[in-house]
Amino acid sequence: MQRIGIAASHIAKGSLFSYNFFVVLISFLFSLLILIVSGSVITLGLIAIAYVTQIRSIMDLSQGTLSPIPVCLMFLSMITGVFCFYAIAVNIKIKRG
Repeated sequence: MQRIGIAASHIAKGSLFSYNFFVVLISFLFSLLILIVSGSVITLGLIAIAYVTQIRSIMDLSQGTLSPIPVCLMFLSMITGVFCFYAIAVNIKIKRG
């Protein structure tokens, strides 16, 4: 997470507003990348399990939020969001004085 701050400081070149903007942008884009990659792996894994075991309730999206795929993706998005906010909180700089 420290590398986000290092990359943002190299891009911003001294501007505090640009630094904070790039910290948020890099954190958001990295979290989005992790969410897409992990979400596709989880979804493909659950589909493969449903195909091998012949359990159709995994793929049944008419159950609403009780279906395993939306539940897994909701928890994944919450965890990714927490890490994104933590990365922003660690790297953000506020002008003092």
